[in-house]
Formats: sequence, C-alpha cells, structure tokens
Amino acid sequence: QVQVVESGGGLVQPGGSLRLSCAASGSIFSLVAVGWYRQAPGHQRELVATINSGHSTNYADAVKGRFTISRDNAKKTGYLQMNSLKPEDTAVYYCNVVAYTSRRVADWDSYWGQGTQVTVAS
Repeated sequence: QVQVVESGGGLVQPGGSLRLSCAASGSIFSLVAVGWYRQAPGHQRELVATINSGHSTNYADAVKGRFTISRDNAKKTGYLQMNSLKPEDTAVYYCNVVAYTSRRVADWDSYWGQGTQVTVAS
C-alpha cells in the first residue's frame, strides 16, 4: 500500500512564501516523477510543476520564476517552494507521484495525495 501526504499549506499574505512537501511511503521502490497540481473553486485541476527522474523541470506559465519544484530521492519526498504568492494562487494543491513498486521497470503506478489548502489573502 502506498501513501502520499502533502503538508505545508496555509494562509499567507500576498507576496509571501510557502513550502509544500509531498512524502511518499509504503510499497515504493523509487520515485520516477513528482508533480504538483492545483484546483481552485469552480476551476478544473491544473498542472503547476513537474520534475522527472533526471531532475528536469516543467512549470505552468503562471508560476514560472516564482515557484521551484525539487525532490529528495532518498526521502521519497517532493517539494514546491512558492514565492511572491498572489491571491490567484489560492487553491487546493495536490501532489502526484509516479513510482516504481519493484526493481522491474514494468512495475510502476501513479499516486495522488489528499491535497493541502493554500490561501493567499490580506
């Protein structure tokens, strides 16, 4: 069984910073990719950032230059550093982990966390 748990959300003023964490545990052999997504009320879930096994990153245009995604393979944890936050960044942030569940490359799966609320308001 695999668990993905996000943490680090909260209320922050515009211009402030937050660091989200995404910890994967259970039957995971190694991480393949980590992605952060967000969903605001009345909107579809959207991609925020991804990082693959080679540490290549991809960002949504709306967060480029403000957010930084990273990962710690040993801890099986992903991070999202969010700076210069804006009210439009308010959303529930979800982590997605793609991971190998054994040494066999065919044994992989995708897992979602439960989400963490980020609210940017004065």
